[in-house]
Amino acid sequence: MADVLRSEADHLAALQALMPTGPVWPRAVGTTQETVGRGLVPSITRLCAAARALITDAFPATAYQLLPEWELTLGLPDPCTGRPPTLQQRRAQVVARLAGQGGQSRAYFIGQAALIGYAITIEEFAPARAGGLHAGGSLNGAAWAHAWRVRAPSVTVAPFVAGASAAGEPLAAWGNQALECTLRRLRPAHTTLIFAYGN
Repeated sequence: MADVLRSEADHLAALQALMPTGPVWPRAVGTTQETVGRGLVPSITRLCAAARALITDAFPATAYQLLPEWELTLGLPDPCTGRPPTLQQRRAQVVARLAGQGGQSRAYFIGQAALIGYAITIEEFAPARAGGLHAGGSLNGAAWAHAWRVRAPSVTVAPFVAGASAAGEPLAAWGNQALECTLRRLRPAHTTLIFAYGN
């Protein structure tokens, strides 16, 4: 069945078709019944549009009206990052929180960062061991067995995108607070996380 947008005239015709017929129920223009129906039609049209938007709103990656409910359900905005400045970033946080199934691999952390808009690489360390050392290599102590470094660009820009951003939002947003907060929350408790920005 084709998805059809109905106009106010279509809704008025449908409303009048539902009314009883007879001499006391005139449908001509200017009658009381037609005037009352014309007054009800904008609300009916608005409700139909809201019902149609519900399908799009039901998915977190495209939610607008239901985005606050998605955020409330998932404990967002995150206490350490606050509410992101753009609609895109808010949706990305919701999707990242829903998609996060847990993990401790490089791929998991790189994927979580990508879901909120950051391209990162991860470097792991190991303590120095006899037979594994080479000239110029680091003499890392035992604490380095659980250390890892996240490398990210010094500035990650989230630009305004027509169709995905909302009116009144900034043309761009940047900062690495969301990245740091998210990865610190997800990291295994026994590990030491280091951030490095730029080249």
